[in-house]
Amino acid sequence: MAAASKGLSDGTGMAMRNFELENRISEISDADAIYQYDEAKNRQLMDERPWAHNPSYFKYVRVSAIALLKMVMHARSGKTLEVMGLLQGKVEANTMIVMDVYALPVEGTETRVSPQDEAYNYMFAYQDLCKKVGRLENVMGWYHSHPGFGCWLSGVDVATQLINQEGQDPFLAIVIDPLRTVSSGKVELGAFRCYPRGSLPPDQGASEYQTIPLDKIEDFGVHAKAYYALEVSYFKSAMDRALLESLWHKYWINTLAASPLLLNVDYSTKQIRDLTRKLDQAEKSLVRSTLTADKKRDDSQVSKCARDSAKVTMETVHGLVAHLLKDAVLNKPPS
Repeated sequence: MAAASKGLSDGTGMAMRNFELENRISEISDADAIYQYDEAKNRQLMDERPWAHNPSYFKYVRVSAIALLKMVMHARSGKTLEVMGLLQGKVEANTMIVMDVYALPVEGTETRVSPQDEAYNYMFAYQDLCKKVGRLENVMGWYHSHPGFGCWLSGVDVATQLINQEGQDPFLAIVIDPLRTVSSGKVELGAFRCYPRGSLPPDQGASEYQTIPLDKIEDFGVHAKAYYALEVSYFKSAMDRALLESLWHKYWINTLAASPLLLNVDYSTKQIRDLTRKLDQAEKSLVRSTLTADKKRDDSQVSKCARDSAKVTMETVHGLVAHLLKDAVLNKPPS
């Protein structure tokens, strides 16, 4: 892994190694089959369409480090506005492999993003150019950002994903939260697929808890059973080194070299306000549970508030530590 940052300075090289460790990016051989695109094999798989008979056929997603970094950079460039792009890759058995991504020129808001005619024209032109230079990977999904409110699918996202699954399956949805990524130092990313319309989703059991802003909880809860999450892992090879270093240098300068505490002031403030509102609700629930002897609901709300509070605290501590470390590295006086 040290070799991967040989062309970078000590400070940026160390930051890149930490980024790879935090996100568990594994290195594979340049000759690995993951870099080979077998058109005949892909055509056979498309003819068989095993996912049509099993709604949760796909279990895993593998994302190249280059695609990951490009998504993070694009999402971060949107600041508090949602951005959108497409995934290029292939399918092997029950694994969806994201080899590359590209951004779309779309107009986003703080709560949704939708492509217009310009985006569709750009998409078709980009794919034509890819074919001309020998890039045979198909568009196999889309990504968009949720700035500050976690990785899940809203009602609009579910509708968009269903349309694409019905029209050009296999299709994957990736959601990335750039604000939480900067705050925690680890990429906040989720990969999802929807269950077909009219199908009864299997019992998924208790899902992993995540902090959802109070004004998004209803949308999250209504559609939470309409899709499922896939297990995500990341990979790179020595062949990716030059491009990764070029991307990383830009990412380091624009994002990681700055203080998370200063970059995310508005996000941190919103988190504290949201936590205050949740605590107010928990307090009211505590009064009601005292009168009705229903303590189970009360314990659940208090427990969630405690988790959210711990998350805010950890992100603040992480931001403070990162600020001090970067100040020591970047402002170190010459010896």
